[in-house]
Amino acid sequence: MNISLLFEKLNLNDLHLENRIVMAPMTRAKAPENTPNNDTSDYYELRAKGGVGLIISEGSYINLHASETGFSDPGMVPHFFGSKALSGWENVVDAVHKHGTKFIPQLWHVGSVRQTGMSPEPNKSGFGPSAVLNPNPGASKGDLPQVMTEQDIENIINDYTNAAVAAKNIGCDGIELHGAHGYLIDQFFWDYTNKRSDVYGGSLAARTKFACDIVKSIRSKVGNEFPIGLRYSQWKIGAYDAKIAHNPQELEDFLLPLVNAGVDLFHCSTRNFSKPEFEGSHLNLAGWTKKITGKTVITVGSVGANMDFVDNYLGKKSNDDSNLLSALNLLCQQLENKEVDLVAIGRALIADPAFTNKIKQHRFTDIISYTPEMLESYP
Repeated sequence: MNISLLFEKLNLNDLHLENRIVMAPMTRAKAPENTPNNDTSDYYELRAKGGVGLIISEGSYINLHASETGFSDPGMVPHFFGSKALSGWENVVDAVHKHGTKFIPQLWHVGSVRQTGMSPEPNKSGFGPSAVLNPNPGASKGDLPQVMTEQDIENIINDYTNAAVAAKNIGCDGIELHGAHGYLIDQFFWDYTNKRSDVYGGSLAARTKFACDIVKSIRSKVGNEFPIGLRYSQWKIGAYDAKIAHNPQELEDFLLPLVNAGVDLFHCSTRNFSKPEFEGSHLNLAGWTKKITGKTVITVGSVGANMDFVDNYLGKKSNDDSNLLSALNLLCQQLENKEVDLVAIGRALIADPAFTNKIKQHRFTDIISYTPEMLESYP
C-alpha cells in the first residue's frame, strides 16, 4: 500500500491542492439563524489543521424558498445568500486558508423535500419538476410539489449563479452543486420525479438541461478558471436502489452534456466506494465517470468507516477493525490506476479531525473510530 499517493498534489484550473483527501459535505444543522458563526469556523478549521487538502461545505441554501425542509431544523442550516451569512462564510474561508487547505461551498436547493407548514409560506409545498411525491422520508407526505414553471426555473438558475458569484467574491476556491440524493437538481435527473414534456424532460440527456443551464450561467459569470463541481448519485434518500443510468452507455448519455456545459469536477456519491457500479467491471461510479469524461473525479462512500453509512447511521455495529486498512489499500490502487483523483471522507473526520495527518504518519491505531453519537458533537 503506497500511502504517499494520497498525499500527491493536484491542480484543477485555479484550484491547487496539497493532497487528495477531501472533507465530504455533511449536513450538521448547527448554524443559528442560518448563519455560520465561530463554532462553524472552528469546526472547519479543525479539519484543515488536521491535514485535509480540500473542504466541501455542508449543503447551504441558495435562496429563502430553498431554506425550508423537514428533516432538520430549517433555522439551523446555513444560508449562502444575504450579507450576514456570507460574512460568516468569509470567516470560515479565512480560517481554513490559514492552514493551506482549500474551501468549496456546496450549493443546495432541496426542491420537493420541503414540507408544507413551514415558513415563509406555510401553505405551499416545495418546488419540483413534476407533481410526483418525493420518496425522501423528510418530504411531505401527501403534498404534491409545486410544478416549476419556466420562470421558476429561470429564477432558481439566477439564485445558483448569484451564490456562485458570492462564493468567488468571498475567496472560495470553487463551488459544488448538490445534484445528488433526490434533491432539486437530482429531481430533474431522475425519471421517477421528472415527467416533464418540455425541454427539461424526456430523454436522459434532456433531463440534464436544468443542471446544464445552471452550470452555463455560473460559468458566464465566474470565468473559465473557477472550478465548478457537481455531486451526483444513482441512489436517493428513501430509494437506495434507484438508478439514473443502468449501464455505461446510459451513464455516458447522462455525463457528456454536463461536461459540455462546463462541469470541471464530478463528486460521485455512492453508499460504498468499494462496490463496482456495473456488472462486468471492477470500476465504481467514480471510475466509470473518469473513464467516460476524463474529468477530475472524487470517490466517496464509507471510506474510513467500518460499514455502509446507512447501517452506521442506524447504529448497527461492526467488529471489522481491519476495514480501514483494506479501504486505504483499495483507494491507493484506484489512485495508482488513475481511476479516481480524490477521495472524500465524511464520518471519519467528524470522529477524528486529525484523521488525515494520522494516515500520513501511519498512525492507524491512533485514529478515533466513528460512532453515530458523535453527530451530536460540534465542533
